[in-house]
Amino acid sequence: MAIHEECGVYGICGSDKAARACYYGLFALQHRGQESCGIAVNDDASINCVKGMGLVSEFFTEERLEGLCGDIAIGHVRYSTTGSSDPSNAQPLVTQYVKGTLSIVHNGNLTNAITLKRKLEEQGAIFHTTVDSEVIAYMIAKERTSAPSVEEAVRRVMGAIEGGYAIICMSPRKLIAARDPYGLKPLVMGRIKNEDGTDAIVFASETCALDATGAELIRDVEPGEIIIAEGGRYKSMASGIKKPCSRCIFEYIYFARPDSVIDGVSVFDSRRRAGALLARQYPVEADCVIGVPESGIDAALGYSLESGIPYEKGFVKNSYVGRTFIKPSQEERARSVMIKLNPITSAVKGKRVVMIDDSIVRGTTIANIVGLLRNSGAKEVHVRISSPPFIRPCFYGTDVPSCDRLIACKHTVEEIRDIIGADSLGYLKVESLGDMIGEEGHRYCDACFTGNYPNIDSGIDLLMEDGAKLEK
Repeated sequence: MAIHEECGVYGICGSDKAARACYYGLFALQHRGQESCGIAVNDDASINCVKGMGLVSEFFTEERLEGLCGDIAIGHVRYSTTGSSDPSNAQPLVTQYVKGTLSIVHNGNLTNAITLKRKLEEQGAIFHTTVDSEVIAYMIAKERTSAPSVEEAVRRVMGAIEGGYAIICMSPRKLIAARDPYGLKPLVMGRIKNEDGTDAIVFASETCALDATGAELIRDVEPGEIIIAEGGRYKSMASGIKKPCSRCIFEYIYFARPDSVIDGVSVFDSRRRAGALLARQYPVEADCVIGVPESGIDAALGYSLESGIPYEKGFVKNSYVGRTFIKPSQEERARSVMIKLNPITSAVKGKRVVMIDDSIVRGTTIANIVGLLRNSGAKEVHVRISSPPFIRPCFYGTDVPSCDRLIACKHTVEEIRDIIGADSLGYLKVESLGDMIGEEGHRYCDACFTGNYPNIDSGIDLLMEDGAKLEK
């Protein structure tokens, strides 16, 4: 697996331990971004922000956390898409403007960010980063000069931006959360009971971050909804933009932690169902089923239960090595696979193995893993993938590569099987994605598997022509 991750956002309003809660929330969301992290808190009438490169546990020392005082905080973990890995691109972003101070964290990608940025630059705007989050922050600050409130400024900006996004915006007194009208990016709301009996309102990319901070899930932020938290209370505000629901299906396949629940659907259950579907669609005679850690394991359990083939722990994962895609070169990615995963020889030697993984992008990583099993004595290796083949790039914040780097765009399934060295290969059928999440009807985005983008607009056309996109 070599697909690039999204970002993770967390925000809390109404707690005297806001920064510390934010720290633990980001720690739970570390799988969504391992490049940089940051926390901003309200400090009287201003905003204090600390951010930098690296993992949450490494960057945020006790000294740094103690210096973040305030009852409102927002945080971010980031993985860049196509641009440079630079400290200036770390979030939160803090903007000083005529009305005061504003800070923002953002997960997703704007399909019309290039067009918006060019227009703003022509009007005299100066940008200090290469992230499209700065475009959003600039637009909110600009609208706030005439809008009666920050939330009204956010509502106006939502009418101009396109794509997938989950935004948490902080002023010195309130927290505003907004989710894109398609629901492409997940965003949940929770509540923490303070020691004095008051409530703190929490927003996060996943429910696992609520669990990590002792927050009770209230509900998902609805697509196109704006929620304002202030003084331990919250209220909802409609953006007025109606779009067909198009949740990112890859959250359930790979991105989200298995203990998270997104829009009422358990990620773990979805992955286990995917494995069961694979067992029905591609049965094979084998001695054991193994999963590639981490997201392949749950699907492997589903395959085993459905097929009756025993599940085995086939790999030991080095927990101190990040996901393979964090390495910048293909050579380093291949080397990191060897360090990250080691087959358990006694579990696979002399056996016909069904190996479950979540996806194939370029094909090099899974070829290396199949090779590891062969070298450990596996008699046969039958590969099953709990997603359909990637045939199109993503423009909503998931860094699925361009078509020329997607193996399924250039080769048939049989050719891919031969390239990766497997005895057989089966992908989850695209028409069964709805069954995977346990819902009927097309309520998710599967554009990377079908090319059916939920909003075909000028922004996407420009991205396709330029072959470029701004970072999250």
